[in-house]
Amino acid sequence: MKTTNQINTLLFALLSLTASALFLSNPVHAAKWDATMTPAEVEATLDKKFAEGKYSPKGADSCLMCHKKSEKVMDLFKGVHGAIDSSKSPMAGLQCEACHGPLGSHNRGGKEPMITFGPDSTLAADKQNSVCMSCHTDDKRMSWESSHHASGDVACASCHSVHASHDPVLSKQTEMDVCTSCHTKQKADMNKRSSHPMKWNQMTCSDCHNPHGSLSDDDLVQPTVNETCYSCHAEKRGPKLWEHAPVTENCVNCHNPHGSVNDAMLKTRAPQLCQQCHSGDGHTSSAYFGNTSMGSSVNDNAFTGGRSCLNCHSQVHGSNHPSGKLLQR
Repeated sequence: MKTTNQINTLLFALLSLTASALFLSNPVHAAKWDATMTPAEVEATLDKKFAEGKYSPKGADSCLMCHKKSEKVMDLFKGVHGAIDSSKSPMAGLQCEACHGPLGSHNRGGKEPMITFGPDSTLAADKQNSVCMSCHTDDKRMSWESSHHASGDVACASCHSVHASHDPVLSKQTEMDVCTSCHTKQKADMNKRSSHPMKWNQMTCSDCHNPHGSLSDDDLVQPTVNETCYSCHAEKRGPKLWEHAPVTENCVNCHNPHGSVNDAMLKTRAPQLCQQCHSGDGHTSSAYFGNTSMGSSVNDNAFTGGRSCLNCHSQVHGSNHPSGKLLQR
């Protein structure tokens, strides 16, 4: 019995040490006021502080008395938001308080709330974004309120890193990593056998989409899907003498622009893709090569040979040949 008690005591001590180690290695980053105030109370207190407007006469110096030991805080001065020689930088005005709000009594114990940013903030995304949008207003962000990100309550700070020398989402080398941290389905598509060259950073998400919103579907940079595609694939633009209806309507009728397991990023391989529209045509169920050596080698069926329907109808994006009514030349 004594031995059992000693073992239990030892196990309890080991568990306690393990728990302490886990706590120290994964510290809680919640702000001090989160423990005593609800999100609604934090927002109400901030509104009151803005109404009072008690800004520090010493600006950033007051903040750095406590926060200068934080590497993340000091990284602000490596980027454009911390540039002391720029008239457009917050440092030319209210400095830290330009974004985080009036100091008020925050430095007296640190429990009076300030505006915090990012996914861990108790402040609603639209309140956080209102701070950013007070400066960042231009024609590229005019549709922000109707954008997919705004509708999804995504905060600017969820994608952008202000306290950094280089914002990862603004770099062609790292933009896709930021976007696909949320858009995981598109990340999977980009790694399929047929896709745009995004995983090699030869293209970025913002080449086609405006993350701050636009007047077109899916926040595209051009008015339509086809116009967006034509900005690179100009040879498909037309007009053609003989046009193919699904092509002129929408490229994504046939293609998945983020990637596919089929050639040319097709949603489904031919002939199944073609038969979604051409199910009632005369030879769609059995297209014959005729009495040729090629026909005999593929059981006389063109669907099992090479490019299937495209063996004959090669100009699927439209034909300019006088005899190209069937998109064969």
